[in-house]
Amino acid sequence: MGSRVGGQGLAGTIVRVGSPAVAALIAHAAFWALLVYGWIVRELSPRAGVIFLVLWLVACVGGAYRPLWLAFSSCVAMLDIALVFVVAKGDVRLS
Repeated sequence: MGSRVGGQGLAGTIVRVGSPAVAALIAHAAFWALLVYGWIVRELSPRAGVIFLVLWLVACVGGAYRPLWLAFSSCVAMLDIALVFVVAKGDVRLS
């Protein structure tokens, strides 16, 4: 959870979040970006896109029954890895 610090930001306060929350945001952004990119370049069929969306929804709904929200972000991160393999036809080289 975030802690509020008395400072002036756009909303009047600055909210500090931990690295798990930032990682969850990155995983979600990567999921939706990869999904859209896969459809645009036609590397992801509509059927595969629907399957990934259903898996995301199952993880989201299933997360409501878990005590921690981190399990949902872990599922999204695994879906990201699978999307990279499907869209990029293998692993992505970083160097």
